[in-house]
Amino acid sequence: MLGFLKNVFGGSGGGEREPEGAEPVEHAGFTIVATPRQASGGWSTEGHIRKVIDGEAKEVHFIRADTSTSREAAITLSVSKARKIIDEQGERVFRAARA
Repeated sequence: MLGFLKNVFGGSGGGEREPEGAEPVEHAGFTIVATPRQASGGWSTEGHIRKVIDGEAKEVHFIRADTSTSREAAITLSVSKARKIIDEQGERVFRAARA
């Protein structure tokens, strides 16, 4: 279970290098940085959601099962998914990451 949570919320598996992020996108006071990785099935849908709360920088890494055929499409999809996460969870997304 812990391994699953690390994968969902930003644990790095196997010492992989963090992919280079796309340009940050602002949404509802949060910053989204898409970081898709190329995999056998295409490009992953993932990134980081960031926000400064009470002077403390918070960040959560998200991964979704969706894949895209190009890095550009994966960036667009990752930003879209992050916006949905923010709209549904708001700052609670950072509490879920600690569980």
